[in-house]
Amino acid sequence: MSLVEILSLLLALSVTLNIAITTALIARSAGAGTANAILTGAGAAATTLALYLAAVAAYH
Repeated sequence: MSLVEILSLLLALSVTLNIAITTALIARSAGAGTANAILTGAGAAATTLALYLAAVAAYH
């Protein structure tokens, strides 16, 4: 892997982590339980990474 690919993957992981934490915090403040908020954040993270990897696969 080239340096650009590694940095791009790290950027995608960073964005995904920010989206997951934000989603979990919003769900928690909306009244969801801790477990449900974590699952909501994990779902958002999985969706974000899936979209990123699909875009990479379509590009290549």
